[in-house]
Amino acid sequence: MLIAFWGAGLMGSGLLRNLLRQGRDVLIFSRDFTKARKLAALGPGGQAVQSLHDLAKAEIVISCVARPEYLKAAFLGKDGLYALMRKGSLHIECSTIDPQSALQLARACQELGLDYVQATLGKTPAMAEKAQEPIFAGGESASLDRAWPLLCAIGKPLRVGSIEASCAAKLLSNLIGMTNLCVLAEGFRLGCKLGLEPKTLLNVLMDTGARSFQMENRGTMLAENDYHDVKFRLALALKDMLLGCQMAKDSNCLTPLFNEALQKFQKAEAEGLGDLDCAAVGQR
Repeated sequence: MLIAFWGAGLMGSGLLRNLLRQGRDVLIFSRDFTKARKLAALGPGGQAVQSLHDLAKAEIVISCVARPEYLKAAFLGKDGLYALMRKGSLHIECSTIDPQSALQLARACQELGLDYVQATLGKTPAMAEKAQEPIFAGGESASLDRAWPLLCAIGKPLRVGSIEASCAAKLLSNLIGMTNLCVLAEGFRLGCKLGLEPKTLLNVLMDTGARSFQMENRGTMLAENDYHDVKFRLALALKDMLLGCQMAKDSNCLTPLFNEALQKFQKAEAEGLGDLDCAAVGQR
């Protein structure tokens, strides 16, 4: 079975390396061909390609890219990748995108006789590297059944129901996580103003009800006020916050805390912090 993979970022490359380590035949595309070529060299079945259209020859196409507009520009329309894929092929979409964009892609697949699964990723690049990444999988039962063995090979899939539910699970996770990060950063600023040494404060909080995933992963960054070890770029966190808050608006659901956190991320990017880790939202 020939697999095609688009995406050589921090998250996608981890998934891809799992496929290559398993000896699978994989066509690899990245906007940076050098990245694709380096990844292809990691396994005997890896082959870097220079055009997205080259991916159409695969039975299964996996995408893991930064923004929904990239996907729509590449897959939709008479010159898009869907139009070139063989009838019956499967698109497994792993990017963090909004429900409406995912539905647009899924409907286009249905019209052309293709299968579509939204398989949004739940945690970190380190988890993806170990094939332990939570995968929120949504779509038609038959399509999910077809994708399941491959999803199990690259991560820990969970059936969440619909395509919209797959997108919503990840966006909610990031909305809550990034809002928690804003609260954590604010607490550090206040603690330091009151004379607590940052690393002492971190040790105190890690043994209290304030402990969280964000504290475990970014507490040291906040304590040292250093955000250059990038696990999740602030600009991408902002993108997810924007998508999530728009999802809430479309659902007629009031989310004032999420909206306030969004404003903090917008301010941080406006201050030139977009390429730092998202913990820079609370830099002192």
